[in-house]
Amino acid sequence: KELGDAIFHFHAKDTKVDVRNTKINGVLDTKHYGNELERSWIFRSVGYGNDYQMWKDIVSALRMVEYDDVLSIEHEDSLMSPNEGLQKAIAFLQEVMVFEDQGGMWWA
Repeated sequence: KELGDAIFHFHAKDTKVDVRNTKINGVLDTKHYGNELERSWIFRSVGYGNDYQMWKDIVSALRMVEYDDVLSIEHEDSLMSPNEGLQKAIAFLQEVMVFEDQGGMWWA
């Protein structure tokens, strides 16, 4: 929210943090991306790293700062094909995005 009108583009990208590996490696893990079992984190398709609530909070924060533009999906999930990862990210984001204008404070 602090960035407000400085936001011109938003890239939807998710990461899954492995708590056990993070305790061993720390969060600045430089292992090869293909070493999923030993990495502290891996890139995941949107919705496979963080839950609905986090993404709802992100979308709500974007609305509060009046960002009304594209959410570009970045897909670098090594566990899914490009097509499947994209389709799952689209379906997930459709559930958390707000599409209609609120029409003002109709309740006040």
